[in-house]
Amino acid sequence: MKNLTILFILFSSISFSQQIDTDRPDQTESSSIIPHKSFQIESGFLIEFDEMNTSYGTTSNTLPTTLFRYGLFDWLELRLVTEYSWTKSGNFRLQGMNDLQLGAKIQLLKKENVNTEIAFMSHVIVPSGTRNYSARYGTINRFLISHQLNENVNLGYNLGWDYYGTGNGNFTYTVALGTSVSDRFGFFIEPFGEILEFEELVASFDAGVTYLITDKLQADFYFGTGLNHKNNFMGGGLSWLILNK
Repeated sequence: MKNLTILFILFSSISFSQQIDTDRPDQTESSSIIPHKSFQIESGFLIEFDEMNTSYGTTSNTLPTTLFRYGLFDWLELRLVTEYSWTKSGNFRLQGMNDLQLGAKIQLLKKENVNTEIAFMSHVIVPSGTRNYSARYGTINRFLISHQLNENVNLGYNLGWDYYGTGNGNFTYTVALGTSVSDRFGFFIEPFGEILEFEELVASFDAGVTYLITDKLQADFYFGTGLNHKNNFMGGGLSWLILNK
């Protein structure tokens, strides 16, 4: 689902004192790297109903969608994304694996007395999925920026460029505002979208909650809608940080 594009206001990589820091459930990727030699699994589901391209609509389900993260160095993490999808449009049915995404996130700025963090993330899309779900080689790129506004509020945003093997690619944006409601609960709101081929804006909005089950295990739920197109979606999941002892 990662629809994304043009600035607005508001990020979340909701962080209180917990050790886990996730890239889900919002569209905004965190500007932080997971700890050195640690392993993190972020998995969930996504349900979308899209009326953009057909008169009767298309229902898409992604379960599971899973991000694997490994902290190779203090400043670098390796990433792998896998997804299984099934789609219904009228009498048409389709299911299978999406293409793998292989990538990395690099920490560019993180200092103890500075409330701004910056990172860069890049994924390569590898044509490896089931027929009809597989495309060409492509790339997803993001600059990830966040600002800790106070003890409980975090503002973050991503700016990027996606290329899927043809055309000029898409400019993407996300902006989200996250706040901690308690030591366990967090809440975020987020406009996001993309400018297809740098010509057509597709804008969306979502909101959601996170719940810290333990310092290393987080549950989430979110929902959203298209702002200038007919698309509704919802999802949820779990994230688990496995620290190297």
